[in-house]
Amino acid sequence: MLFMPAQISLYEEMSTLSTRMVEAARANDWDMLIELERAVAVLRDKLMSEDGNADLSDAEAERKSKLIQHILEDDAEIRRHTEPWMEHVRQFLGAGAKQRQVERAYGAQS
Repeated sequence: MLFMPAQISLYEEMSTLSTRMVEAARANDWDMLIELERAVAVLRDKLMSEDGNADLSDAEAERKSKLIQHILEDDAEIRRHTEPWMEHVRQFLGAGAKQRQVERAYGAQS
């Protein structure tokens, strides 16, 4: 079982990384965002593999709750920056696919 201070420490590290992810999203630094997301995933997997339902002191439970809330708020902020970009990419790729269909249908008649 993971000791509570270590568990809280992992949540704190995830919270710090999520703040850096917000900064990367705001800067449109997609490579850094992906790198940070991978680091968060490693920590998340580590937390999930341990007993997260062990008894917490009131202070530890409060700290854990606040850290999780912060991570969720950061996630929402990251999505505000990434979703418009992803929609643009979808439209770009969709337009390219339509153009290739038209070229296949009509472009071969040279």
